[in-house]
Amino acid sequence: MHPLTSSTTWIEYEGTTIVRKVWNGRANLLELEADGPQGHFEGLSLRIYNPQSHQWSLNFSNSNGGTLSQPTIGEFKNKRGEFLDQETLNGRAIYVRFVISGITPDSYRFEQAFSDDGGRTWEVNWIATDTRVKDASAKRTELRHGKQRIARLGHD
Repeated sequence: MHPLTSSTTWIEYEGTTIVRKVWNGRANLLELEADGPQGHFEGLSLRIYNPQSHQWSLNFSNSNGGTLSQPTIGEFKNKRGEFLDQETLNGRAIYVRFVISGITPDSYRFEQAFSDDGGRTWEVNWIATDTRVKDASAKRTELRHGKQRIARLGHD
């Protein structure tokens, strides 16, 4: 619950992520809704591919804030994506890392971690495993969050 304080308290959320392909796959729009003991959470992520750099820009917004955060930038190699940026937490500059791993056609694992020592050590504060669920009536694909362990609802 309290990143970079050695806290071991986690909050579990369960929810749904809907991902829509944009620009023939060169971008996608992700909508996240989750519920847990701390209440309801809604997030939106616009993920854009840069064909010159071969990197992705992940841009996130929490429905409470209404603005896009600074993007994390990174790329996929060997079925693993790693994305980095620098942000401020409690007035202190930190690094933020997103890792997408365990990628299969129907699932993947997502982790968010913070570092306050220049990237030498990382503290994971958000873990989610998404599994594809086909919804024939809506003709869309959803990724259902199994029980997420969230220490901080990222970029809030």
